[in-house]
Amino acid sequence: MADAADALSARSKVQGFLEAACSGDLEALRKFGSALDEEGKGAAAVAAGVRDANKRTALHFAAGEGQTEVCKFLVEQLRLPVDPKDDDGETPLIHAARQGRLETVEYLLGRGADPSVASNMGATALHHAAGIGHIEIMKILLGKGVDIESKSESGTPLVWAAGHGQQDAVKLLLEHNAKPDTETADGITSLLSAVAAGSLPCLEVLIQAGANPNVTAGGATPLHIAADSGNLEMIKCLLQAGGDPNTSDDDGFKPIEVAALRDNLEVVEHLLPLTSPIPGVSNWTVDGIVKYVSSKMEEEKAQENESASLQRRQPVEVSPEAKKRSLEAKSRGDDAFRRKDFLVAVDAYTQKPLLAAGRAR
Repeated sequence: MADAADALSARSKVQGFLEAACSGDLEALRKFGSALDEEGKGAAAVAAGVRDANKRTALHFAAGEGQTEVCKFLVEQLRLPVDPKDDDGETPLIHAARQGRLETVEYLLGRGADPSVASNMGATALHHAAGIGHIEIMKILLGKGVDIESKSESGTPLVWAAGHGQQDAVKLLLEHNAKPDTETADGITSLLSAVAAGSLPCLEVLIQAGANPNVTAGGATPLHIAADSGNLEMIKCLLQAGGDPNTSDDDGFKPIEVAALRDNLEVVEHLLPLTSPIPGVSNWTVDGIVKYVSSKMEEEKAQENESASLQRRQPVEVSPEAKKRSLEAKSRGDDAFRRKDFLVAVDAYTQKPLLAAGRAR
């Protein structure tokens, strides 16, 4: 019982110490630090050793909350390292940039924080600043010479900015010669990300910068994604920029068919005179296309059910390696592309919260 009580007491002290860092309460920080120093190692050793379950230090918490005075106390008085990494590979600078803590970012950089450090997912402070559209922090980081083309698993800072609809951040990055057509491992570009985010302003800026309106990911073009969401203004913008309405995805669907599948009739009507007639559609009208696509999807569903039935009767042994590849493919959004959930797929590929959750039909 004594051991359990001691553990609870220590846990309470650690929590108090980290909460004090978050709130900026230096007096409480010193008090809990002193209470944790049972072996007399000193305040610096205690502060360096106190971490939460994700290995975040008091400096991580203080930086993320913009508690610059606490950061000064930890770095200058206790002489803690300025760039400790948590379990995600993130430094206090990354935490501060993600939350838009300008003063803290400036302080940490002034104390030698490395702006080029990337997390385990490859994201730097610039990625996070671009994602939230914090122009001042971006300018400071760019002034430090950070790699503007640094790729995280979710893409470059430009992909992050476009995917979050941050028009001014997109402009700033392009002014610093960011490449608009740089792709993620899954083929996502900043333009595709902007379309998935529904950001017409970002799309217009990227097109002016020469971004390719016919780039594909999972077989889908920006027109497919805009048709999926029913965003007519984006459709018009893409078409004016040279988007091809006759490009088919990997399953042979044109943007007009995707729009029909989602009952986006205004988009179907707009694309109708611009799309070459599809073999098998005898009635080349809005109603005719909707009926054709509905019939086509019913046939595919019937084939999938028959295939699933055969697999149940004839089970096939799957190797561990094949299972791993299948799971990785699914995590990248391949299934979403296959069922025409283009917004979901792009969101999955860029590791963002799903903008179109529940779109599966």
